[in-house]
Amino acid sequence: MTATDIIHIIGTIAFALSGYLVGARKRLDMLGVWICALLTAIGGGLIRDALVGRMPLVFTEYGTLTITALTVLAAWLFKVQNHQGRVLAEAFAWADSLGLVAFTITGAQVGLMYVLNVFGVVMLGFITAVGGGVVRDVLVNEIPMIMRQDFYGTVAVIVALAVFLLDRLNALNPLTLNILLIGGYVLRMWAYKTRLTLPKL
Repeated sequence: MTATDIIHIIGTIAFALSGYLVGARKRLDMLGVWICALLTAIGGGLIRDALVGRMPLVFTEYGTLTITALTVLAAWLFKVQNHQGRVLAEAFAWADSLGLVAFTITGAQVGLMYVLNVFGVVMLGFITAVGGGVVRDVLVNEIPMIMRQDFYGTVAVIVALAVFLLDRLNALNPLTLNILLIGGYVLRMWAYKTRLTLPKL
């Protein structure tokens, strides 16, 4: 198992949990919660794969589906939705931010695999990271987070750009990928805690 595989698993668990929390907050039934969790976990990857013209792995392998199902089951067994609203909001932010950074890295690496330019690599990383959340938020009739929190999508752009630059410097390896995952996560949570935003027009 490669570092990319591990990061992908981390991102899937994090996004599935964030989707579960949104479904529970909206008081959806179990099918609705499952759909929220699944689309959050795979939505960005589906859009990315459609853009590069390849068959989504979720259509041929069971890994992502299994991880998502186990995450939803564990969240339900531990009744995470029964915690206080403030605790749930914090849990959502931590989980969603981790998924954001993890999927940015895996999406950007797909761009490198297809030998795309810097714009292509950054766009694939960005879409992989935010696509699932956008689909989820539209389904539950919310303004997508990328439109509400300025420094949410910016983190994805920064991380994807870092992946591209590390590759150009021949410094992209398991160690730097893990450092990038941790660094991007710290940046996102720092922006969340300090309510950092981009300048308004």
